[in-house]
Amino acid sequence: MIAFDTNVVVRFLTRDDEAQFQKAYALFSSRDVFLCETVLLETEWVLRHAYTFPPAAIRDALRNLTALPNVRVSDPTRVALAIDWHEKGLDFADALHLAGSQHAESMATFDRKFIERASGLGTCPAVTP
Repeated sequence: MIAFDTNVVVRFLTRDDEAQFQKAYALFSSRDVFLCETVLLETEWVLRHAYTFPPAAIRDALRNLTALPNVRVSDPTRVALAIDWHEKGLDFADALHLAGSQHAESMATFDRKFIERASGLGTCPAVTP
């Protein structure tokens, strides 16, 4: 198994550098791949800010990527939940944080939009401290 840095994932998803895309594609095609959740987090940020991908395109890219049979993430349930909650309006980072906090009684935040958007999602409510 090989772990990928964000730049390999971004080259694979954007194909903005053909030589690097081919190398990334060859690895994705021939190896078992581990994607750290922080790499997914950074990938979402890069696609949103540097490439101005719309949210739906980012979600599709992350869903398709993590659904590849040779791709592993440390907590597939958490990642899938975060992608689903992102689709329901949460910022991807907030969704990933909240999905990873479901064992807690609540998640304290000063971000009122996060609290509003997270209302009713999961068993760990986002609340004002």
